Amino acid sequence: MMKDVKNRTMLPVWTKGFLIGALLVMFAAQSVSARASSDGTERNTATARSGQAKYVFLFIGDGMAMAQISSTEVYTTARSSKDIGITKLGFTRFPVSGLTTTYDAGTFITDSASAITAIATGNKTLSGVLNMDPAKKQRFKTIAEYAHEAGMKVGVVSSVTLDHATPAGFFAKVPSRSNYYDIAVQMVKSGFEYFAGGGLLQPTGKNKDQIDVIRMAKEEGYTYVNSREDFNALKPGAGKVLAVNATLQDSGSMPYELDRKSGDLSLADYTRKGIELLEDNPRGFFMSVEGGKIDWACHANDAGAAIHDVIAFDNAVKEALDFAQAHPEETLIIVTGDHETGGMTIGFAGTQYSTFFDKVALQKKSFIAFNNEVLIPYKKNTPRVQAKPADLIPAIRDAFGLDYNSLSDFQKEQLEFAFRRSMGDEIERPVAEDQYLLYGGYEPLTVKITQIMNQTAGIGWTSYAHTGVPVSTFAAGVHQELFSGYYDNTDIFRKLISAMNLTL
Repeated sequence: MMKDVKNRTMLPVWTKGFLIGALLVMFAAQSVSARASSDGTERNTATARSGQAKYVFLFIGDGMAMAQISSTEVYTTARSSKDIGITKLGFTRFPVSGLTTTYDAGTFITDSASAITAIATGNKTLSGVLNMDPAKKQRFKTIAEYAHEAGMKVGVVSSVTLDHATPAGFFAKVPSRSNYYDIAVQMVKSGFEYFAGGGLLQPTGKNKDQIDVIRMAKEEGYTYVNSREDFNALKPGAGKVLAVNATLQDSGSMPYELDRKSGDLSLADYTRKGIELLEDNPRGFFMSVEGGKIDWACHANDAGAAIHDVIAFDNAVKEALDFAQAHPEETLIIVTGDHETGGMTIGFAGTQYSTFFDKVALQKKSFIAFNNEVLIPYKKNTPRVQAKPADLIPAIRDAFGLDYNSLSDFQKEQLEFAFRRSMGDEIERPVAEDQYLLYGGYEPLTVKITQIMNQTAGIGWTSYAHTGVPVSTFAAGVHQELFSGYYDNTDIFRKLISAMNLTL
């Protein structure tokens, strides 16, 4: 982690809260002052009109609704106090908040493609479709494209792959979100100035027989970097940049925050560098930043990984707040989610009204790191007839802080059953009958470990997929008041168009 981020997180909780609160009060007051003083003069070719959002940040916590946010706040409190209460995140201190519905054109439970289409274009479509109508014929222009046409620079940052649905929602138009190569080609053809974070799923196509998109990006004038040293060396004036994290985890994404090593880049680092590279522009910039692995962790019912990625996401938002302190009359920061994932809740039948969020702090690896570093090598090197749960008890304790001896007989039975499933035993009935319901298609043993961990902390789940509950939207800065109330995700697009004074 970068030194300044470390120092910031080491501040006492009350000090950080005071500083963030003071900044937001000043930010909101100056934003109101700027709007009140606007005389309606048309903008010239050099600067934006007074009261217009010149620097716009749209932060999207993929899979993040109030359960994920509240769990993180409870966890943060439990780390420092035994008192009942919450330690607010930076963005939950914003002066304006609202609720946002997320249904799409075909279902009340959206996927990320239809959700980002609604947010980025103001149009409903079907799950899996990206910036096209349900008939897959009409192509929609995105908020980022409108901003770019108006002379603003554009940045797209994500902790997952840049051809994944949410980041792709700002530049790509495809009938299927799985058209990864087409999405990547559209990315480098977009002309947007800054792409950063995860890698690409299919840089040479599904069959590895297409022109390498990285080569294509260089031909389009992008500077490609994939090391910390080259990334840190980027300075204003570098031109268009494609920055891919040096360490990639599952499916080409950045590592979970739980698994990020000292010295590795963070989502906050990519946000800070984006600001540095984009701000030198008289028309300003639009930057989208996605905390994509919040969603991936919740799909696997891994509360520890999700909570730490919400914290990493909040640290990225703080970079925007630091920038806004120098530009309070021209900056707008929006934080929202595209949908909820996992049916996460604070409360589990086994603990009734009690929670023990300090137990989440015992987890040292995400579910995917445990799979890659422990379970998969064990399965590869151990014949099924010789495998036994006791072999992995020390590794489970080290990774999750789970004391096997303190578990109930029922929990031990669940772990043994899941272990045998992971080793390939069908046990009493065909695996297909209940595999998804029990484990969501993930490694049975690992999911069962995280489920028991979550339950002992007082965290429950209902699904391995998305749910249809509304998400929260938070706003600070110029025209923040537009984002108050209860509205649809398509309205975020229209509110941004208004705040940025863009012409449709």
